[in-house]
Amino acid sequence: MTVLEAGITPAGKGVDGVVWNILGQTYTLKEESESCFTFETLFPVGTFVPPHIHPTQDEFIYMLDGTFELMLDGQTNHAKTGDLVRMPMGIPHGIFNKSEGAVKALFWVSPSRTLRQLFDKIHNLTDPEEVVRLAAQHEVEFLPPPGV
Repeated sequence: MTVLEAGITPAGKGVDGVVWNILGQTYTLKEESESCFTFETLFPVGTFVPPHIHPTQDEFIYMLDGTFELMLDGQTNHAKTGDLVRMPMGIPHGIFNKSEGAVKALFWVSPSRTLRQLFDKIHNLTDPEEVVRLAAQHEVEFLPPPGV
């Protein structure tokens, strides 16, 4: 893992050109060090990340444009442009774009752990069950649908 270096990641660019397609969403690497992993996202209408838990990472979302519906610790919330979402480790959360437009946001987790390696493995996968299986190997626990 790398040590944080001083510098600027230009707008519209990923570190080393790294961009992932994860189940229809675009994730662009903005920063990676041992203490923090940061990526910009574009969630098209109707895309989502199902409820899950990061048992070893705190996660944050800074809303750049649009509105997310969030399931956060069993409660439904909405985050809009300019809001900061805080998701402490161990707290169940899900992220949904139920709006009429794309949502752009900056996500980061701390510490980084192995989230980068997970993104590398699930890039361009289309099978949600395989994504869930691989996520479990990288400290991301997806939760069963309600009522299961």
